[in-house]
Amino acid sequence: MSRRLVSLTLDTLEDLPRGCRRCVFWELDPVSAERACTDGAPELEKEAWVSQTLLEWGSCGKLVYVDGMPAGFVMFAPPAYVPRSMAFPTSPVSADAALLMTSHVVPAFAGGGLGRMLVQGVARDLTKRGIKAIEAFGDAKFGDVDDDAKACVAPVDFFLSVGFKTVRQHPRYPRLRLELRTALSWKSDVEYALEKLLGSMTPETLLRPVRPATRSTV
Repeated sequence: MSRRLVSLTLDTLEDLPRGCRRCVFWELDPVSAERACTDGAPELEKEAWVSQTLLEWGSCGKLVYVDGMPAGFVMFAPPAYVPRSMAFPTSPVSADAALLMTSHVVPAFAGGGLGRMLVQGVARDLTKRGIKAIEAFGDAKFGDVDDDAKACVAPVDFFLSVGFKTVRQHPRYPRLRLELRTALSWKSDVEYALEKLLGSMTPETLLRPVRPATRSTV
């Protein structure tokens, strides 16, 4: 199974999951985000944000492909580019850190180390820009609360699993931090984990869910 990590561009933007492609939770302040969704043009707002951030700051996302299929992504930027960052009870993000806005791995590829691969790719990118850390707001009640944030804020468990540490506690939205020197010192264990996960799987089973076995009755 081949895997490839690439930077988010206007060309690869279309490979984000449809829901994420239409989501401007992070890119706009709460009022503007609601207006964009009401007007029915969130994709244009998303594209405009990515374009502006690329021009003014540089790469703001990573995508990972497995055998040519989009398998996961992560988005990041300085907090000044992320209006929503100031709406969290544990803000602001530290002055020496970039904000990891959101991350997602396609369920069929979960457990293969792709989340860590994405974060390490971000760490390499940010180190070249002189940034010392990545911070993120995690959702401690991911999946338990029905609100707009549930699909846009990654679960706390994900961040902890890839090396983040909590720097400010909160019952719902703790702020977490990963020192870049720590991320860059990780040993590469992605290939083994990925092969173990996908070795017995075919493209057909990845794209089409397997039906559960039915119990026969007599």
